Amino acid sequence: MNTPKILLLLALLVGCSDESGETGNAEDANLILTNAQVYTLAWDEPGPDGSVMPNAPHDENGWHADAEAVAIRADKILFVGSNEDAMTFRGESSRVVDLAGATVIPGLVDSHTHIFGLGALLDQVNLIGVETEEDAVALIVERAKSVPKGEWIVGRGWDEGAWANAYPDKVLLSAAVPDHPVFMDSLHGFAGWANQAALDAAGLNATTEVPVGGEMRLGSDGQPGGLFLNNAVELLSDAVPAPSREILAKQLLLGLNQMAADGYTAVHDAGLATRAMSILEQLEASGELPIRVYAMLSLRDEDLIRKWIEKGPDTDTDSMLVTRTVKAYYDAALGSRGARLLYDYSDMPGHQGISGDGYGFNQALNAEAMKAGFQIAIHAIGDAGNREAIDILEKVFNEDPATAKNRHRIEHAQVISPEDILRLGPLGLIASMEPPHAMEDKTWAEERLGPERVLGAYAWRSLREAGARLTFNSDNPGSDHSIFYGLHSAITRQDKNQQPEGGWYAEQRMTADEAVRGYTQWSAYASFREDEAGVIAAGRWADLTVMTVDPFALSDQVPGDILNGQIVMTVVNGEIVYER
Repeated sequence: MNTPKILLLLALLVGCSDESGETGNAEDANLILTNAQVYTLAWDEPGPDGSVMPNAPHDENGWHADAEAVAIRADKILFVGSNEDAMTFRGESSRVVDLAGATVIPGLVDSHTHIFGLGALLDQVNLIGVETEEDAVALIVERAKSVPKGEWIVGRGWDEGAWANAYPDKVLLSAAVPDHPVFMDSLHGFAGWANQAALDAAGLNATTEVPVGGEMRLGSDGQPGGLFLNNAVELLSDAVPAPSREILAKQLLLGLNQMAADGYTAVHDAGLATRAMSILEQLEASGELPIRVYAMLSLRDEDLIRKWIEKGPDTDTDSMLVTRTVKAYYDAALGSRGARLLYDYSDMPGHQGISGDGYGFNQALNAEAMKAGFQIAIHAIGDAGNREAIDILEKVFNEDPATAKNRHRIEHAQVISPEDILRLGPLGLIASMEPPHAMEDKTWAEERLGPERVLGAYAWRSLREAGARLTFNSDNPGSDHSIFYGLHSAITRQDKNQQPEGGWYAEQRMTADEAVRGYTQWSAYASFREDEAGVIAAGRWADLTVMTVDPFALSDQVPGDILNGQIVMTVVNGEIVYER
């Protein structure tokens, strides 16, 4: 072996000592991935305008991988570089996988998910993509054939934004399914649809008190018509019998394993209450979590928040379950016209949405959590909602400057006025956003906002140019969490049919470098893990995603082909948790 290679191996072996003091050697790799297109993301991140940095693997011919093999020992990356050098770490027990040109990137992170909801969707009636009331009812009718009379049927996924101008009622559903209470939650959870049997089971009638920030639509007879919006959805959801711990644990694992199969090595679960947290803690203790979970506690569960304020946030980063964030709802959704706007909805004069106390936001408890060291993630959709959320965070920063260091987040940051876009960077706030939302909302968003205000909606480029940090995610099960859909949405501003031509408000597009970082490195930063994850390098966590397509190269050539990608392998802590 020549001198440079000896020096290379010595440097790697010294740099990869584990905490026990044991040093790696050439026979110690557990897993070696070869013949791959490895994008390490070890080069400098792109400029705010998307410009490629000089040390990036990009030239006049476009993007090219900066490595071709990765060797893993235990839960850490041992080596990244050439096939030849990687094979020097092969031992008798090493598994070598020839990836035949597949692309390897740092492990994907979905930084805003609802995994219990995803698991329930996989276990219940899936209404995602259903376009008509009749089709949704037909799916419920089919499920009713296998459910004993009197038992609840629950579905989820009809699009409250797309259906907002023609919301369904109870009439057709009640006639078709009279013997089962039916609750159909909407895509983003801001609308609920029920039949008469569900209304009866929930004890809902014309005299029912509707929560502040909610709406119960009435029929021509003055009785509940079966459609509930925003905070009123809880009148229905609270009436559905709570599933057992066993069912919830099963649904959680269904959701996590689905995310693993879809290439994700970690998720940030947004808005967990007491029962969900206890199940997560139980599965972590038994070693059953297949991927990492970064937990966001629900501010609405005051008992849980006070328990954690007394205890303090987790300070480690490497447990499979880390809890250091509080998720708060400040306003509702744009689709259901619940997002709080600075002035009237363009398609509903006199209406500006709901926020704050009107939507159950406990400002005092939020401030207590901040001062106890928690990262805060505030759901804010409308331009007024975002302004007020930023004001609330800034007020606490002024009272207690130490709170400003905790990388607080605005979840969705969906519609922001130009003057408020400029505030996020200086305040150190992270805009946690969903590229698919822009593509799903584009058919009606401008109707809600008008041609001027929509320019500040889903404004990824404007936020980056103003110095804000971003993290990308899906908000599943509200949106398809496919990374190929997410990357395509971010890079092209086009939907799955590659429409509109040229992209929807294309000036807000991301480059491939930015889009991939949004689901990897930038999401690692949002969970304080930028030193362990988000870059493929010796000594980092062995969290990797392997896919059939090269989103970097395709972004220069045929970006629509990104949608054809498939996940080949998902590696978490050096273990293959999914293999195609």
